[in-house]
Amino acid sequence: MIDVALAYSGAVAAYKMTVKLVNAGRELSEVTGQLSEWYGCVSDIQKAGEQAKSQTLFEKASQGSETAEKIALDSVIRQKEFREKERELAFLLDYRFGPGTHKQVVELRRQIKKEREETVYKQMEAKRAIINNLAITVLSVLIFGAIGGGGYFVGVGAGAW
Repeated sequence: MIDVALAYSGAVAAYKMTVKLVNAGRELSEVTGQLSEWYGCVSDIQKAGEQAKSQTLFEKASQGSETAEKIALDSVIRQKEFREKERELAFLLDYRFGPGTHKQVVELRRQIKKEREETVYKQMEAKRAIINNLAITVLSVLIFGAIGGGGYFVGVGAGAW
């Protein structure tokens, strides 16, 4: 699972740095690095909300339902904050670098989101699936072992062995 608090703190730091760079009159090429970091953190928070909505059985058992509800609520609140900050960034970028700059940034965001989905999020989903399957396998072995062991001891007790 993605740590929402960590992604949020990264997004806030990237937002503040982006605003400082724009206000300092830096070039767009210097600002895009901070923007990509900010959009990456925003994307992580959105993904955390999606993961909280679709927790596996193992995650529900180990973390509890309160954690999923808290993550979902945190991600919704933070997404609303990010929409507001994105409007502020749109104004700053269009004001500093000219009209249409924000549209270019939106294209950059789509590209970043696509790249993250192809690499990072697929790896995270694979890891979640492995952990879930491992937990199911271990529980199955334990259940069959208990049934087999119980049958063995019943047989020994009845003198069948």
